[in-house]
Amino acid sequence: MNKLNTGFSLKTIFKSLNGTKDMTEGKPMKLILEFGLPLLFGLIFQQMYNMVDSIIVGKKLGVDALAAVGSTGSINFMILGFCIGVCNGFAIPVAQTFGAKDFNNLKKYITNGALMAVVFSAVMTVIVGIFTRQILIVMKTPESILDQAYSYIFIVFMGIPATYLYNMVSGILRSLGDSVTPVIFLIFSSVLNIILDLLLVSPLGVSGAGYATVISQAVSGVICLFYMIKKYKSLEFKRADWKFSGGHALKLCGMGIPMGLQYSITAIGSVILQTAVNSMGEVIVAAVTAGSRISMMACCPFDAMGSTMATFGGQNVGAGKLDRVDRGLKDCVKLGVLYAVIAFGFMLVFGRKLALLFLDNPTEEIVAYIYQFVLANSAAYILLALVNIVRFMIQGLGFSTFAILAGVAEMAARTIAGFALVPLFGYIFVILASPLAWLFADVFLVPAYMHVMKKLRKQLRYD
Repeated sequence: MNKLNTGFSLKTIFKSLNGTKDMTEGKPMKLILEFGLPLLFGLIFQQMYNMVDSIIVGKKLGVDALAAVGSTGSINFMILGFCIGVCNGFAIPVAQTFGAKDFNNLKKYITNGALMAVVFSAVMTVIVGIFTRQILIVMKTPESILDQAYSYIFIVFMGIPATYLYNMVSGILRSLGDSVTPVIFLIFSSVLNIILDLLLVSPLGVSGAGYATVISQAVSGVICLFYMIKKYKSLEFKRADWKFSGGHALKLCGMGIPMGLQYSITAIGSVILQTAVNSMGEVIVAAVTAGSRISMMACCPFDAMGSTMATFGGQNVGAGKLDRVDRGLKDCVKLGVLYAVIAFGFMLVFGRKLALLFLDNPTEEIVAYIYQFVLANSAAYILLALVNIVRFMIQGLGFSTFAILAGVAEMAARTIAGFALVPLFGYIFVILASPLAWLFADVFLVPAYMHVMKKLRKQLRYD
């Protein structure tokens, strides 16, 4: 049996990592539910914050302020999505070495990932801060809301280090099979965010919402870091573990950068689409903002399924159990389709009532726009289920480059909608842009998964 210098077996070490979940043994459906449900609750709280944030801004400051915050949504997704994607990518080698019970490399990936995250966050904060206003102008943000939009998003971007901190630590915890702890701190962050919104939005305007976001995430990230250091003393990090390793850094970048680019490339299409939306006036911008918040809340289960598949795939490919990978994917797709049908029925019945949450005395026109948005999106949720489940599974298996190509497919669809279809046909293709993007991505991802599994089976056969 492989032994560590301390005299403990690897099996003993990994059993001592309380709170982790080994997903290489047991029924996949049971494991998916046990791992994914805590993630789902956390994501719901996060999106609930996003909704409450928009509701507070809309009700306290009015339509223009709601439109100002909403007009930054795509650029927010492009920049912070890259940060989140990089952190998720850095976590994949951690999941793979955990599945393979490779304790020494596990520590190397964690420490080098932390070092790389510091560098990435510092560089991004400086560059993005310089160009934020110019980007908003290029996006044709209406002049009447430009200053408010800049005030909000600039503060959020100055919090990029906090975004890296929280997502890096929570990504490592999930890779070790602990999906509960990140959720607890995410809930704490969301509640703190809402409290700060209530305290800061009235006196500071939209800037108050920006400060609330950054402060709450920074506090949550710091607490999460201290928890991990204390909880996982069994990892026994030594000074030598913190020595920079070019090989480990290259592997981390090979996973993290493609995943970050996948988010950003996807978001480029959203930026182009948002530019088209911005040119349609404040009412449409506000309606799309509200509709997007409702849809993001409804899409939480798909995000949870995706994160679950990344960890499930990473651990099982590390253990060489490809049959479990296929079985896990099929079980998760069943869950995704079931939820998609339920979500569409809910939006059909209650979508109009949800639209009323965002503004005092809304006009029938804006309510109709919001309802059309959520209905069109929810009708295509089966497509979104496949996008998240298959894409994150492929990433967990170690083929992050495919995520970029899927992102290119989504970008192409939204670009076509933003440049051609919206100007020609109007709002109908604002609400159909995301379903079109999901369809484009699925056409690529399903054959890509088959190719990846075929390649992995060949590799394992000859190893």
